[in-house]
Amino acid sequence: MCGPYPRRRRYYQIREFQMASSADELESEDPDDELELDDPEPPSRTETLPERLYDINEADADSKAVNLEQLTIKEEDAWWNQVPLNNLDLSSNTLTHISPKIENLQSLTVLTLHDNALVELPPEIGKLEKLIRLNVSHNKLSQLPREIYSLPELRHLNISYNEFDEIHPDISDLHMLEFLDGGHNNIQSLPGGIGFLVRLTALLLPYNHVKELPPDLVNMRSLQKIDLMQNDLTCLPEDMGLLRKLECLYLQHNDILELPDFEGNETLSELHASNNYIKTIPKGMCNNLPHLKILDLRDNKITELPDELCLLRNLNRLDVSNNTISVLPVTLSSLAHLISLQVEGNPIKTIRRDILQCGTTRILKTLHERALAKSKEEGGSADGASSLAGISVTRLRGGETDADDQIPGNFPDRYKLRHTRTLAVNLEELTQVPDQVFQLAKDEGVHVVDFARNQLSTLPNGLQFMKDQVTELVLSNNLIGYVPQFISQFTRISFLNLSNNLLNDLPNEFGVLNTLRELNIANNRFSFIPNCVYELQGLEILIASENHIKMLNVSGLQNMKRLSTLDLRNNDIDTVPPILGNLTNITHLELVGNPFRQPRHQILMKGTDAIMSYLRDRIPT
Repeated sequence: MCGPYPRRRRYYQIREFQMASSADELESEDPDDELELDDPEPPSRTETLPERLYDINEADADSKAVNLEQLTIKEEDAWWNQVPLNNLDLSSNTLTHISPKIENLQSLTVLTLHDNALVELPPEIGKLEKLIRLNVSHNKLSQLPREIYSLPELRHLNISYNEFDEIHPDISDLHMLEFLDGGHNNIQSLPGGIGFLVRLTALLLPYNHVKELPPDLVNMRSLQKIDLMQNDLTCLPEDMGLLRKLECLYLQHNDILELPDFEGNETLSELHASNNYIKTIPKGMCNNLPHLKILDLRDNKITELPDELCLLRNLNRLDVSNNTISVLPVTLSSLAHLISLQVEGNPIKTIRRDILQCGTTRILKTLHERALAKSKEEGGSADGASSLAGISVTRLRGGETDADDQIPGNFPDRYKLRHTRTLAVNLEELTQVPDQVFQLAKDEGVHVVDFARNQLSTLPNGLQFMKDQVTELVLSNNLIGYVPQFISQFTRISFLNLSNNLLNDLPNEFGVLNTLRELNIANNRFSFIPNCVYELQGLEILIASENHIKMLNVSGLQNMKRLSTLDLRNNDIDTVPPILGNLTNITHLELVGNPFRQPRHQILMKGTDAIMSYLRDRIPT
């Protein structure tokens, strides 16, 4: 008996080319192959499908009649070595209907029908019980067969760019659904009961006419991304805070009058609410969003920025362009991570126009100088702390301490540490931090430590007092040249930012940090990714852009089973190994700004899926 051969026929693609005359000509030889045309004539699109397609899982007469001699030559093509079709791509044709015989393809897990001319789908699609992904975007559909809502394994549904005016209430029966894209339709409202989609992580409904959100939306506790831009919303549910996993919220171009406090939305990192009618920024919102990185409120009706904006300590980008703001609060200067402040189109009178035109750095410098001047006027010193409109701005230099309690003068009091669970001292030119500071922070249950934008040359020794409770450590924009071995003792750390320093290596002990989920070592002096990084079994996000990394260690990356985001922009990588395309766990890959020739820039601009597909196609067989 001959030994086993690789089984074939897993993937079938009929896309943007003239239909072949037989099923054999249609079959892609490799499951991952893309059909590429080099002919100068534009490809024609098919309107009908060969009947043989619907019986492709059945062996034809020719393959059954093959003789022993032919099998000896190529046994892997024998019909008993074939496996059922599970991925059918019929996109980018001019199909007007799909035959009910589609039900014969019981093994399908992926059905791609986007960019056709379909006006309806056959109910028999509802019999494809193994179907996981269904993409019918860019067609002329106005409804789905009710049978589709009974698909037991469907996780990904894309109905965008069609003619839907509602989402059917039966969608709540898709209990396994994780992704729903209904953008660019004419949807007026969301059905009650949509809250039963408790596994949904992404709800995308941009460019519709939704006027209000159903109350049970907040029951979708797994939601991480909501896109409702270009709708007709006037308000948001008051209990948005129940969506505790929400990370990105897009609300641009609606009719929203006010924002909620977002109490409970601590994981929110992006809030886009430009082109609305918002008049105020809630002070409570500033206190409830400690991880917010992007706040886009351009083109609204805002007249004043609250001093409490300084509580958004992780803010990278603040856009309040084209409002009616006349004063910028000096507390903005304490936002250590703010790299983009957009204020054009406002009648600002307290800062000269030439300073505003110089950009973010110059504006923040001016505000910082005014904060120091105000501190002196209120009886403080240049190195002391001031209270600006009730917001404490910490000043701590060189470890000067108060003789009574051996804690640096005007350091955040116990109440503030206990309330925020955060020790943040930024923009203070610190070269060292007294051990007593960390002891106090430990006693008050602090688990977030942020010393960004100082002049530290290494991690302060006192950090060791907090090794059992720190979950986030931010030391970006310092002068750190080495990381001490005691970093391995931080058994709860999940986020570490060492960007914009002078590092070229990490200690071997670093690899034991199994709780670390995100590591940022961008803008340092690494010529390679340290081997210890590949031992981080829990790492999901690795940002290593703006270094001098010369090569990709794919075998090392293969060990990182949870890695989903890899950012290697602007390094010195001259070759991208094709086998990188096999790392399907990586869903976000950034490679722009490296000297390699392949993949070309055009492919890089198409995104991660295009890059990985390109690489897989070039793996030697």
